[in-house]
Amino acid sequence: MPPQKKRSFRRIVILGIISLAIALLTYFLITLITPTKNPSNPIAQTPKPETNIQSITPPIIQATPAIISATQKLLGHLAYKEAPLNSLETIAIATDGYQIKLRAAAAQKYKQMIADAQASNVDLMAISGFRSKEEQSQLFFEISRQRNQTAAQRAKVSAPSGYSEHHTGYAVDIGDRNAPSSILSPSFDRTDGFRWLQQNASKYSFELSFPQNNPQGVMYEPWHWRFVGDDDSLATFYKKTR
Repeated sequence: MPPQKKRSFRRIVILGIISLAIALLTYFLITLITPTKNPSNPIAQTPKPETNIQSITPPIIQATPAIISATQKLLGHLAYKEAPLNSLETIAIATDGYQIKLRAAAAQKYKQMIADAQASNVDLMAISGFRSKEEQSQLFFEISRQRNQTAAQRAKVSAPSGYSEHHTGYAVDIGDRNAPSSILSPSFDRTDGFRWLQQNASKYSFELSFPQNNPQGVMYEPWHWRFVGDDDSLATFYKKTR
């Protein structure tokens, strides 16, 4: 073979060897870098498909109608049903002949409380007891117009119709006959009548509905008391506020 052809053949062989070496080196590097699907290697395992979100989301629990009705509010006042008229008893008669009434159990305890107060020379009087929704509506809107009050302002001192404790037949407004200027006024808490009630009303199952800084945001009403002396009255008030 001529020398020139030998050099050309040798060059081809060398280039072939170099190309083969580069190919083997490339394959070796790729093998090292690319992970194999080895079950013992968590990094190399095929990722699992995403979990169905709906299958792990807890169901939405709807509030029962009883819970919803127990927490209904309007301008800070809670909703109450009217007492059945046949459940009411007269506890006093106003000067215009209007009969002030409470439910039978509350009426009995109220009369006993008034008699015991009189025995202690404290002359308590009922100003208002049961009120129908119609009466409450007239009271709320008529006085708000007379006093040029907004609904929110009026609600501080009187509940809208359907939201008054007086509907229940368990609430009573009380005054001191010896302090007529304090009737339906915060100044009632400076009378002998109020001090007697503070010390003794709980013996007859009566409590103050709207003390100072009450959670409902209603104005302080030292004259407004409610009966909580049987199962129905207790549930009427405490299932709504506790």
